[in-house]
Amino acid sequence: MTLLDETPSGAHDARGRVAELHAIREQVRRGPSDRATEAQKAKGKLTARERIALLLDEGSFNEVEPLRRHRATGFGLEAKKPYTDGVITGWGTVEGRTVFVYAHDFRIFGGALGEAHATKIHKIMDMAIQAGAPLVSLNDGAGARIQEGVSALAGYGGIFQRNTKASGVIPQISVMLGPCAGGAAYSPALTDFVFMVRDTSQMFITGPDVVRAVTGEEITQNGLGGADVHAETSGVCHFAYDDEETCLAEVRYLLSMLPSNNRENPPAAESDDPAERRGDVLLDLVPADGNRPYDMRKVIEELVDDGDMLEVHERWATNIIVTLARLDGQVVGIIANQPQSLAGVLDIEASEKAARFVQMCDAFNIPLVTLLDVPGFLPGVDQEHGGIIRHGAKLLYAYCNATVPRISLILRKAYGGAYIVMDSQSIGADLTYAWPTNEIAVMGAEGAANVIFRKQIAEADDPEAMRASMVKEYKAELMHPYYAAERGLVDDVIDPAETREVLIRSLAMLRTKHADLPSRKHGNPPQ
Repeated sequence: MTLLDETPSGAHDARGRVAELHAIREQVRRGPSDRATEAQKAKGKLTARERIALLLDEGSFNEVEPLRRHRATGFGLEAKKPYTDGVITGWGTVEGRTVFVYAHDFRIFGGALGEAHATKIHKIMDMAIQAGAPLVSLNDGAGARIQEGVSALAGYGGIFQRNTKASGVIPQISVMLGPCAGGAAYSPALTDFVFMVRDTSQMFITGPDVVRAVTGEEITQNGLGGADVHAETSGVCHFAYDDEETCLAEVRYLLSMLPSNNRENPPAAESDDPAERRGDVLLDLVPADGNRPYDMRKVIEELVDDGDMLEVHERWATNIIVTLARLDGQVVGIIANQPQSLAGVLDIEASEKAARFVQMCDAFNIPLVTLLDVPGFLPGVDQEHGGIIRHGAKLLYAYCNATVPRISLILRKAYGGAYIVMDSQSIGADLTYAWPTNEIAVMGAEGAANVIFRKQIAEADDPEAMRASMVKEYKAELMHPYYAAERGLVDDVIDPAETREVLIRSLAMLRTKHADLPSRKHGNPPQ
């Protein structure tokens, strides 16, 4: 029985109908029951409406189809037809810019997706694509609604199809706020960014019970698909936080760095950080000795406005850094080797991480700045058998395909194929700069000397002295800081302290860059 079945006396007149409407709206707002809300709170989770309120500007949410109810019968469903059908959909603003959102309501059918539930999501996704505005999903659902059978599964298919249609057209952000299994995990994997909250959110295709039944392995939900697992091991999660409030605040921050769609540029912001600010501290942050590690993150913080940046995949593939930041108020995507982790080499995971970031930036008109200090690709049987050639080619493909402004800066080492892959001039970087500490070469001097002068070293009375002499000769001939500049492979060798100003001036010049790709349906990138 619903409010419509309990129409009060006098409800047939206009005022009565309006009163009835407000009563229904209040029921929708409250949700299914106080008991269900208490159960949600007992798990340390906010309600769907509380989450939407934190995400959007105050008072800006406009709900779509709040009165929608399912039409399914059987298994007791005909007696339980709550409003919203377990998902809240609509639009609002974030810092005044339109954003579409849908949020699973775990209090209703455990947030499980049925036919009506899916149709609501389809509608809001279509609206986001047509309006050219970002789409944020607040995921807290138990997968397909089993009682509705294949109709529920088909609903997921419609979501996946729209995720793909929207890819590279509007930003899509998935926020995982509860256990999401099976089909509920695939849609987030198709989106641009995935946020998770520790202890309360999980993602997996098959849960612990199925894993135990099939493989005999004992594992918890968090151990199988928790935030830390996906942030550190699988790379499925881009951002992980301790609580929902911080998580949703960071979603707002990310949205402030992204354009509404692929036809716009990222929003500019006023900056009090002078464009001509010198960075003399960079000379101390980066040792001239190529064998000494340092934290590239500190270099980036010194270069960007006010040291602020939003690092993506911070805890996965830590030998490379990908981050959004601003230079003179303009959003840039920065890709940088991290000498503190595996000496900054490229490996399978680092290549995948950087390739996806480059593609995302290119799709949404975000200029690329690449900071190189790379000794090469990680050698090893595991890497070769794992397909480092194929995975490394993903990064190469992404850079070669990118038409946004691209600037690369060589801080120290830039060796071999890894140098070429990291947006060298030869694969299309618009401008390439180097510090006077740079070493651009096919390989390190020691390795090169062992190959080139193998015979002389072997026949020498003192092989070690001969090797040292040959290493010195190789460095003097082919690895001095100006070798690449003399041959036009580097546009200029710059004072490290002037790096920020050089980057800002160069990006300002490139702001009107226009480059077209060949006419084609789509490329066939390495997988």
